[in-house]
Amino acid sequence: MKKPQKSTAMNYSLLMISLQWLPLMFLMIIFPTCATATPSKLPRLSTILREPETFPELISEDFQTFFYKQTLDHFNYRPESYNTFQQRYVMNFKYWGGANASAPIFAYLGAEAALDSDLTGVGFLVENALRFKALLVYIEHRYYGKSIPFGSREEALKNASTRGYFNSAQAIADYAEVLLYIKKKFLAENSPVIVIGGSYGGMLASWFRLKYPHVALGALASSAPILYFDDITAENGYYSIVTKDFREASESCYRTIRESWSEIDRVASKPNGLSILSKKFRTCADLNKADELKDYLDTMYAVAAQYNHPPRYPVTVVCGGIDGAPEGSDILSRIFEGLVAFRGNKSCYNTSLSPTETSEGWRWQTCSEMVMPIGRGDNDTMFPAAPFNLTVFVQYCTSLYGVRPRPHWITTYYGGHDIKLILHRFASNIIFSNGLRDPYSSAGVLKNISHSVLAIHTVNGSHCLDILPAKSTDPEWLIMQRKTEVEIIQIWIAQYYADLNATRKSTLFQY
Repeated sequence: MKKPQKSTAMNYSLLMISLQWLPLMFLMIIFPTCATATPSKLPRLSTILREPETFPELISEDFQTFFYKQTLDHFNYRPESYNTFQQRYVMNFKYWGGANASAPIFAYLGAEAALDSDLTGVGFLVENALRFKALLVYIEHRYYGKSIPFGSREEALKNASTRGYFNSAQAIADYAEVLLYIKKKFLAENSPVIVIGGSYGGMLASWFRLKYPHVALGALASSAPILYFDDITAENGYYSIVTKDFREASESCYRTIRESWSEIDRVASKPNGLSILSKKFRTCADLNKADELKDYLDTMYAVAAQYNHPPRYPVTVVCGGIDGAPEGSDILSRIFEGLVAFRGNKSCYNTSLSPTETSEGWRWQTCSEMVMPIGRGDNDTMFPAAPFNLTVFVQYCTSLYGVRPRPHWITTYYGGHDIKLILHRFASNIIFSNGLRDPYSSAGVLKNISHSVLAIHTVNGSHCLDILPAKSTDPEWLIMQRKTEVEIIQIWIAQYYADLNATRKSTLFQY
């Protein structure tokens, strides 16, 4: 599932990763006296990482696009609540065993981006459709892609009243309506539904199972940081894992990055310092302040760690560039070599990219309900201090949108505190999958909660890796993680069929 600047140290820069060709989106918000987290700098939650130069893959003809006449407001009975919009969903019938066999439905829950990239970028559904004889359904999140209320993005986002329908509760209610409609249309009332999502979409999948157990039999929630709210997870959890990833890859690389921030400031303080930095790092436009460069590098390291996928392992690539710099290279020359290794040898590097619908949409979501207190303190990571300050965060969001964030709403509505105690008897049939090299795993569910609310994690895994398309180069531990998830889902569905048959027999005996 896109900050204030401090006068004496680095501006807090986090991920802004778009699924739509521009992965390093971030907005520079300037505050004169301190650095803290604002929505424009909170780490993005995208399932997959797209590079700017990539092109959309051809979509198989097996995918058919439909639109559902969706209710604007599921939770009120005001006249405007009954307004509707067209919500996009995509279906693949190729392997479905049919309604007569009560063959299952795999439903992918779209997140903070248009649906298009997920059709080819998420492999788990298609790769397991034949085994389960499953109908595949992909549903787009409201306010993204082609699922825009009020006729256009401009109208949908123009004020607090129109944006007010843009939240997770409305989104999962949308998914429930679409799935119930599909089951009724195709006479598939007895077909079990497994919902699948990654990152923010993984959060939605787990919450959907909790809120709509009558619609979904189970959920696979990949890399879902459902515990990054209130004070459940330490605010430096994300950046502590980024640091750990780099330090494990190379101690010298870690030390170079840690020392580079003060060196950037030292060079920038010279009369022509910003010009020197612009030339050294080949920025496409002259730097206006040192923080622009530091934000860019901060984001690069976070992206490399979050998407540290095999076989490339971007953290190793960055460190290979830094450690492999020519003998005698100074700190910033080594850092530049890491940039070249990661991004490629380009004529220039764009440190300031324009926002997308994803970055704008996610900024609203983090400014309203998805308030994730991600920060870092002094000397607890390889990055400069940038603590999360809720007061500043609230002031920023209020000035931007005219509404105050609700920082405790997620845990009020979905829970999160004492999760094992609460969900041990209440919840069932949820897989929380994580890779421990993913910075967001710091806020994931890493221990089994019950016999059917299960945590499947891998030591070397990264963000949403288990639901991405399988490759011939996949390591054995990743193959086994996916195999375990499939076996668990098979158990859920087999038990469901046993219950369904028992219910049918019981009904027959009544007559």
